[in-house]
Amino acid sequence: MKSHVTETPLVKWILISIALLFLGFLLVLPLITVFVQAFSKGFSVYIAAIKEPDALSAIKLTLTTAAFAVPLNLIFGLAAGWAITKFKFKGRNFLLTLIDLPFAVSPVIAGLIFVLIFGARGWFGPYLFDHDIKILFATPGIVIATVFITFPFVARELIPLMQSQGTLEEEAAATLGAKGWRIFWKVTLPNIKWGLLYGVILCNARAMGEFGAVSVVSGHIRGETNTIPLHVQILFNEYQFAASFAVASLLVLLAVVTIIVKSFIEWKYEQDQKVSEVN
Repeated sequence: MKSHVTETPLVKWILISIALLFLGFLLVLPLITVFVQAFSKGFSVYIAAIKEPDALSAIKLTLTTAAFAVPLNLIFGLAAGWAITKFKFKGRNFLLTLIDLPFAVSPVIAGLIFVLIFGARGWFGPYLFDHDIKILFATPGIVIATVFITFPFVARELIPLMQSQGTLEEEAAATLGAKGWRIFWKVTLPNIKWGLLYGVILCNARAMGEFGAVSVVSGHIRGETNTIPLHVQILFNEYQFAASFAVASLLVLLAVVTIIVKSFIEWKYEQDQKVSEVN
């Protein structure tokens, strides 16, 4: 059988070399630079930058934000995926468009939207002020902005997967007498578990690294409303380069872990698919 690839080996290696140079210059070199700068003043300075109270506060707030945002997006992604792929209803395409909205809206604009809603002169601002409820420049505002930015990730991983699987297995379970929740736990969830984990990992990585929307709603209160990306910006603006890169290296490590887990999930999913085909 004739191969569909007709290029000569020389062309092949030129294309591979261009891709590797591009990745090396734009991806690998910046990552190496982060760690070089982080340890430029020694390991003790690196540890001191991470153990500094404002840095610990930023780490804690980032983890707290992700701890709220990821489960909320998990619930939304499951509900949206189930509704869109298993049922036909009016407004289905409109719902798909709304799910993609955070991809189209700039994170800064998203932050400004929440300022207009929850700010002192916003829609709910006077009510919140009268009842001493803090949304903006506090953890709730940061969580809300992060949820908005990240909510497409789980849903967008599940919807194509669930569409490709169809509804035959659920219908078969229903004909055998299984009810809604039992069908979900015993049939649907096992079939989508790897796609679900993949979406959760991407959602968590974006939640921890979000800058634009969080920057607008946080107020940049040092030691209180700064997440890791905001703390890195402050240190860099204060010319504390070693400290800023030290804290930034935490996000780089998160990215590396995300890639490793992502690759494992993709491999595991492929293995499950091969087993299913054999059976």
